[in-house]
Amino acid sequence: MRKFQPRALALAIAVASVGTVSTPSFAQQEGAIEEIVTIGTRGKPRSATDSVAAVDVISGSDFTSQGGVDTANLLRNVVPSFNVNDQPISDAATLVRPANLRGLAPDHTLVLVNGQRRHRAAVISWLGNGLSDGSQGPDIAAIPALALQSVEVLRDGAAAQYGSDAIAGVINFNLKNSDSEGSLEVRYGQYTEGENSYSVAVNQGFAIGDGFLNLTAEFAEAEATDRSVQRSDAQDLINAGYQGVNDPAQVWGSPEVDGDIKLWANFGTQVTESIEFFGNANYNTKEVTGGFYYRNPTNRGGVYGDGAELLIGDLTPNDGVGCPTVTLNGVTPDPVAYAQVQADPNCFSFQETIPGGFTPNFGGEVTDTSLLLGLRGETDGGMFWSVSGYYGKNEADFFINNTVNASLGPNSPRDFNPGAYEQADLNLNVDFSMPLSDNVSLAFGAEYRNEEFSIIAGQEESYIDGGLGTQGFSTSSNGFPGFSPSIAGAFDRANTSIYTDLEWQATDSLLVAAAVRYEDFDDFGSTTNYKLGANYTITDNFGMRATVSTGFKAPTPGQSNASNISTQIIQGVLTNQGVIPPNSPAAQLRGGGALDPEDSTNLTLGAYMSAGPVDITVDYFDIDVENRLSLSNDFALTAEDLATLAGQGIDASDISQFRFFTNQFDTNTSGYDIVATWNTDWLNGSTTWNLAFNYTDTEVTRRNPTLLNDNRVNLIENGVPDTRWNFTANHQMEKVRLLARFSYYGEFYDNEAGGEFDDNILLDLEAGYNFSDALTFTIGARNVTDEQGCSTNVCGGTPANALGLPYSQFSPFGFNGTFLYGRATYNF
Repeated sequence: MRKFQPRALALAIAVASVGTVSTPSFAQQEGAIEEIVTIGTRGKPRSATDSVAAVDVISGSDFTSQGGVDTANLLRNVVPSFNVNDQPISDAATLVRPANLRGLAPDHTLVLVNGQRRHRAAVISWLGNGLSDGSQGPDIAAIPALALQSVEVLRDGAAAQYGSDAIAGVINFNLKNSDSEGSLEVRYGQYTEGENSYSVAVNQGFAIGDGFLNLTAEFAEAEATDRSVQRSDAQDLINAGYQGVNDPAQVWGSPEVDGDIKLWANFGTQVTESIEFFGNANYNTKEVTGGFYYRNPTNRGGVYGDGAELLIGDLTPNDGVGCPTVTLNGVTPDPVAYAQVQADPNCFSFQETIPGGFTPNFGGEVTDTSLLLGLRGETDGGMFWSVSGYYGKNEADFFINNTVNASLGPNSPRDFNPGAYEQADLNLNVDFSMPLSDNVSLAFGAEYRNEEFSIIAGQEESYIDGGLGTQGFSTSSNGFPGFSPSIAGAFDRANTSIYTDLEWQATDSLLVAAAVRYEDFDDFGSTTNYKLGANYTITDNFGMRATVSTGFKAPTPGQSNASNISTQIIQGVLTNQGVIPPNSPAAQLRGGGALDPEDSTNLTLGAYMSAGPVDITVDYFDIDVENRLSLSNDFALTAEDLATLAGQGIDASDISQFRFFTNQFDTNTSGYDIVATWNTDWLNGSTTWNLAFNYTDTEVTRRNPTLLNDNRVNLIENGVPDTRWNFTANHQMEKVRLLARFSYYGEFYDNEAGGEFDDNILLDLEAGYNFSDALTFTIGARNVTDEQGCSTNVCGGTPANALGLPYSQFSPFGFNGTFLYGRATYNF
């Protein structure tokens, strides 16, 4: 059984010293202290098994005892109900990857830091393999692992306690609060294909008067990976004598990450004997560069031609002299007509300047900042109070290089700044809690929030018609059109809320909890939500818990107002796809309109028990979401639609299809989690064994088929594996630590590859040696058996050489293969 030491803070959180997802022992040995959790309760901190809902507690060491630095990936490795994957060609989702808890959208999970709501990212995931399409969640990767004392994952709806977004659950990141301890960590890793990454991180606590200042700094960089094969159309061009065709023409892999800097501070001090000043802050920045689809120089519409004829621009259209028609014989232009184009300075083809085609590079610089300041204390009457203010901002400043604005012809730049998205959140909170008796505690409070989403216009060349638009050349930067001043702007929403939370220890064995929250939004009205829960300890070795609650998620200002153009494969064709505001007349003609909040009903039923040395929890959950928010089907644009959108300042001349946000469907998500933990003393040490199992099934229970077709239903129901489990053995000897982790990922559906992909089991190994009490060196390997998933030739409907992609780009564990790493840690 694990032992934990208490921390002397107002809300103490004890942290597991080894292992992965933690389940405390229920029959406690003398002197042992269970894990203490603060999430899901506003009364006194409780042990994980005393809570009315399931809470996973992951120690900071569980994160640092892995080979990576991305907190989202590290969380996936230890919490089976949490899914995140690489986004190799997914527009802005490549910058801030969408993550899913319990098979729901990323913005159905509320993220807290030290118990306070964290701001969401500026990125809207326009391309998210269905399940995450249109979501706008927080950037979990912004939090460095070395700054973490522990992470609590509440696997239950908690909107009545914390407000909007807490439908799938709540993740609370607790920052380190030591006033003297510190550590330095250096990590280097490399895939067996050769791409490397490294990070340097330092954490140090300082005593400041009667308080502490705990600082963390991390710097990391990662090379882009490439697992593509040559596209067959690109190889045909090379065989035909085309120059400048890259091999491979299109890259599939993880993006390049440069200058990933994370600076975090956690602080607190006593102002008086009864008042404490507290807060935390961060400043992060990184540059992420990914790839896009290859633009074939014979058939990329709007740039080169349609595959039958080259697109020829007449640079002097009013001189009465036209340009010749150039037909294609396979991939070869008619030599006589093409020679005439080359000889005439008033005629132009992009085959003259970019003969081998091009593959845009898309990315952005992501900047993330936040500041929380507050006071808390206790009155003479025993009432605890807290007043805090929080401001958080996330900005994604995009760039797209190696592309063109085709309507500018030979004068087109190759690199563009298409603009930026910004998200800013302001939260003001006042909270109170007090014991009404020895057995009853009451909490209540109020919150004011303001969210603002801004679209920043890009450089002029990224959105204008340079003159050749009327001749069939595409306007704007190809691949990711820039934001014009007409669609730029700031969109905000404010809401206020009040809540009350009651806990009653009815007997030594029975805890009853209830919460009610009222929120009023200035754009769509108000909502009231409740939560009821109970925990009943039947024997020293067995107990049960259950909750029922309602919840909601308000559509973000970005989802209600943003426009976007993305390029993706639709039925095997590279297609410009637009997202227009849902209240646009063009959207309203297809069933669009003002967005409503998503409403949920959550039910959980669980049991915890000790079977000899094994501690087990089993929790069932059922989540109904009504008026669920996502992007609609694709609709073809008519001439009337183009005119309507132009009147709104949206140039849709490059869009062949469009979609919009809609609330026109309901889902039911149900499943269960099983966690088992035990210890074995053997091999000159002690092994902590941990099994964590999750099964999640999502079903679309109501829909408008016009807005949500069968393919979209398949994506929502099967886009992530329904079954995940981890089995971990962590063996600790005097100077040596050995870890082995098996991770299972069930089958999943990939829309773009067009198929159901097989399940996989991954093996991670790690060995650490303590040279002294301060210095530890660790080596390890992720995915030892080099699993990359089922080939698209076998499981997909699209051959690998069609797009150059041999594996599913939405693989839940990635497709980069084995990763070897070394890590040195010095504690001081």
